[in-house]
Amino acid sequence: MSAPRTTLRRSIAAAAALPLLAVALTACGYGSEAKDDDAKKTNVAAGGKKLSTDTVKIGYFPNLTHATALVGIQEGLIAKELGSTEVKPSTFNAGPSEIEALNAGSIDIGFIGPSPSINGFTKSKGKSLRIIGGSASGGVKLVVNPKKVKTLDDLKGKKIATPQLGNTQDVAFLNWISEKGWTVDAQSGKGDVSVVRTDNKVTPDAYKSGSIDGAWVPEPTASKLVEQGAKVLLDESTLWPDNKFVITNIIVSQKFLSEHPDVVEAVLRGSVNTNAWINANPDKAKASANAALKTLSGKELPADVLDPAWKSIQFTDDPLAATLDTEAKHAVKAGLLDETDLTGIYDLKPLNKILKAAGKPEVADAGLGVK
Repeated sequence: MSAPRTTLRRSIAAAAALPLLAVALTACGYGSEAKDDDAKKTNVAAGGKKLSTDTVKIGYFPNLTHATALVGIQEGLIAKELGSTEVKPSTFNAGPSEIEALNAGSIDIGFIGPSPSINGFTKSKGKSLRIIGGSASGGVKLVVNPKKVKTLDDLKGKKIATPQLGNTQDVAFLNWISEKGWTVDAQSGKGDVSVVRTDNKVTPDAYKSGSIDGAWVPEPTASKLVEQGAKVLLDESTLWPDNKFVITNIIVSQKFLSEHPDVVEAVLRGSVNTNAWINANPDKAKASANAALKTLSGKELPADVLDPAWKSIQFTDDPLAATLDTEAKHAVKAGLLDETDLTGIYDLKPLNKILKAAGKPEVADAGLGVK
């Protein structure tokens, strides 16, 4: 590869230095805390036992792939497990910003994608965070302009957007290009395919203007493009064993995990209960997630975007650790990550304790757990 080997740490740290683009009711600091009185009512359960801290700060994205957080907070399912401990939510538009907030203590627990998790762990030499649970799988598609791209081979010479240099979808697309036998300079995005890093918020406008020919993006951006006339050429889930790969997992600051294990367990119980409720009540959950998005961004998703996007996402307690390990290897192959030891990135003991108590199967850490 013509570019020098560069780590995800460098590329994503640079992105983290950009002004934070948070979407919530008000903008402040790292992300935005929901301060609306009605919203706050769902963040504290009536009564309940006293835990080891009065508040827990939870970060997530206003994305459907973060519906465990959207629904869990919207429906009070996480607050219910926390008793008198208040949930203070903050939303983010980029993984680097959320990792920065976690490192600064502005959030304690976060819902986030695999690449930022890997980067945060490696940048801190394994001291900043642990992945403690799963949240979502799938929800990523390659969508294209059908007038310009009819087959996968037609992508050669085209301009395809990904959300950010070194982010989860960027790494996946670079790996797919490599497996096609094509070459692209990972840093510049130039090569047999032009990889154009474009914020998800502006990708639909870029597609509409014709400045890109397609995009490898998460939901609901993919379905927004389809609503504009794009076609789904590839669903990333078809590239993975059992059609499953991690798109969102749950991380916690190691300091918070050490000092407040009872609170971490309560949030995880809330997450497990939320995923169970989502899977048992998909239509109600979809409506709840959309209501949360409206609260956070000021508008809800239309049905022709919401429905196909929701169908492509699976909500799961399993962090699908083996797929995160594979994604890290893809980043190394692309030249975006130095070879690194991810041992210790997972601590699934609290989650497995909860799953066992609920009579559910325990989940594996692919040999990357705390020893």
